[in-house]
Amino acid sequence: TVVKGDLLDVDSLRSAFSGVSTLFLLNAVVPEEFTQALTALNLAREAGIERIVYLSVIHSDLYVNVPHFAGKFGVERMIEQMGFKATILRPAYFMNNELTIKDVVTGYGIYPMPIGSKGLAMIDARDIGEIAAIELIRREKSATPLPLERFNLVGPDTLTGANAAAIWSEVLGRTITYPGDDTAGFEKNLGQFMPSWMAFDMRVMSERFLTEGMVPEAGDVERLTKLLGRPLRSYRDFVSEITASA
Repeated sequence: TVVKGDLLDVDSLRSAFSGVSTLFLLNAVVPEEFTQALTALNLAREAGIERIVYLSVIHSDLYVNVPHFAGKFGVERMIEQMGFKATILRPAYFMNNELTIKDVVTGYGIYPMPIGSKGLAMIDARDIGEIAAIELIRREKSATPLPLERFNLVGPDTLTGANAAAIWSEVLGRTITYPGDDTAGFEKNLGQFMPSWMAFDMRVMSERFLTEGMVPEAGDVERLTKLLGRPLRSYRDFVSEITASA
């Protein structure tokens, strides 16, 4: 059953939440993201919703100066301190972001994302979606609300800028180079097609890629593989898929 609601319209959310037992909360990267999430959770509590799956982000406690990371960390604190029974999903960098740079890679022979040398455990959004569905069903079907849990959502490989360029090179059969960690240039390029506040948010995120990376914790990959009952999708396979018609 599809119900329309607006995360900044309290009456519409009250209506949308009526009769709901389990909530999946995903907030887009927008200026009001934090307000949207806190409002939704407060209204979920008012509606008696105890079972929640929240899409956060990995290392929100480390990327403290990145607006959309810091906001999600604040939401996690609310979930924990208010005693919600929730699964908090913390995905790393989405492989699917690469769709936005495919033409740059194939047209100019460079991998332009400034992801550095610490490494990002990139994950396919389809794996995120399947894990979220598994957790929603598990919480919904439980006889009593399950305790709070956190999952780092990561891919099977932790990739540096050089690694990513090498994979593109192998898949395309020609040399793709990684030009380096130009976060200022990254912001400038993004500013051509997104609001300046969002381009800056992406820049400070990329600066934390360089200093922190997005490295999984011990056991993360094994836990997700067991949950899915199959291997996580690899970056190489994803690049092969999106370039098949290139």
